[in-house]
Amino acid sequence: MRLRWPSLKPYLLIAPQTLILLTFLIVPIGMIAVVSFWEFNGYAMSPALSWANYASIFTSRVYLATYLNTFKFAAIVWAVTLVIAYPIAYFLAFEIRSLRWQVFWFVLCTIPFFTSNIIRMIAWIPFLGREGLLNQLLLSLGLIQEPLEILLFSDFAVILALVHLYVLFMIVPIFNSLMRIDRQLITAAQDAGAAGWQVLREIILPLSAPGVAIGSIFVVTMVMGEFTTIRLMSGGQASAVGYAIRNQIGSLQYPLAAANAVILLVVTLTLVFGILRTVDLRQEL
Repeated sequence: MRLRWPSLKPYLLIAPQTLILLTFLIVPIGMIAVVSFWEFNGYAMSPALSWANYASIFTSRVYLATYLNTFKFAAIVWAVTLVIAYPIAYFLAFEIRSLRWQVFWFVLCTIPFFTSNIIRMIAWIPFLGREGLLNQLLLSLGLIQEPLEILLFSDFAVILALVHLYVLFMIVPIFNSLMRIDRQLITAAQDAGAAGWQVLREIILPLSAPGVAIGSIFVVTMVMGEFTTIRLMSGGQASAVGYAIRNQIGSLQYPLAAANAVILLVVTLTLVFGILRTVDLRQEL
């Protein structure tokens, strides 16, 4: 037993985590995959091994448009959050020298996220509506002749709300990566005559790539599965896979919802693995 204990100790240490992972992640996903092959006759589902659910998804133009719309939301929200988050993280990491002020401004960035997602989404409605503050301001300035309909219950409102919800998940990893950069590298490059743009391109951007990758994984995975924000901010006019799955569950079409969930999971994991292939995250972990 004394000889076996050193070899068994690592397996015993990871046993609780492995059990939790199997119970609450692997097994539920496996059950969803099994249900995706069941049949549904309009009022009841029965165990089977049928590809009908997947066939109906891949041969439907409606589902194709829904998936393309989901990809559109994910790509736009990812790009906007990156454009907003990188300058903020750069400012916090390099322009503020005092650790106390860094903590202060970082906490200030997180204050809007102390409230729930629903409250933050609802707060946009009186601002973007026909009689909202933004339309009234534009009318009073004479920039428009009538209230803009595009501001609320549209793709613009959905993207705005999603960016508001998830921009912090892009700021934090990028800020962490920027703080890990050795300042002596920047000083050495400047002493060698490198301009500011060269330092940014040759040192800061490559070394902060792991943070960008982690933030991208957070934002993309969360946007791909969104349904509450899309339902509320689009007024039910925009489509997304998560919203379609929610409607199918509400109408008891569990096999079809499970098939969509499996496809969405495979697509999301493919995107995540693609991001991981471009950046080595081991230096960040």
